Order: sequence, then C-alpha cells, then structure tokens
Amino acid sequence: MYRFRLFVAGETLISRRAVNNVRRLCESYLGGEAELQVINVQQEPQLAELERIVATPTLVKDAPAPRVRMIGDMSDLDRLMTVLGIDLSGPDNEQS
Repeated sequence: MYRFRLFVAGETLISRRAVNNVRRLCESYLGGEAELQVINVQQEPQLAELERIVATPTLVKDAPAPRVRMIGDMSDLDRLMTVLGIDLSGPDNEQS
C-alpha cells in the first residue's frame, strides 16, 4: 500500500495541478493501493514545520520504504514514478 502526503500552499494553480497529477497517478497506476492526504500548509503550518517543508508543493511518500520527497507540480509522470520508486514493468504489466 502506497501512502502519500502532499503539502500545498492554498488553492493556487500550481497546488491544484499537483493535487490533480498525484490523484491521477494514484487512480490510474496504483489502483486501490494508494492513500493520499493533502495538507494545506496555510491552514496547518505546524505539520509543515514538523516535516521541515520549505517549498510547496512537496509530495512525501511515507510507504512503502524508502521514504522520499519530490517538489513541484508533479506534471512529469516519468520523473515522478522514478523518484517514488514505482515500477510498472513487472510481470503483471508487461507489454507484448
């Protein structure tokens, strides 16, 4: 099960784009195996401080290990999947 937290700053265009891109990744590529929590750092600054978030949007993959972070609007799907360690080339996803 994948667990993500996406830290955004309000309802900006970049924040909305990041949320949409991560949701699309979760729905299209991870099926029911992903949980996403969106955290608005303007409403919950203490969570951003605890996680030492210095830029938004920042995506944190909490599970499975290793824990990783990515900053940006998450629009580069290939880079996003590489950084998060998501490999779709396994036996169930082979292309013939």
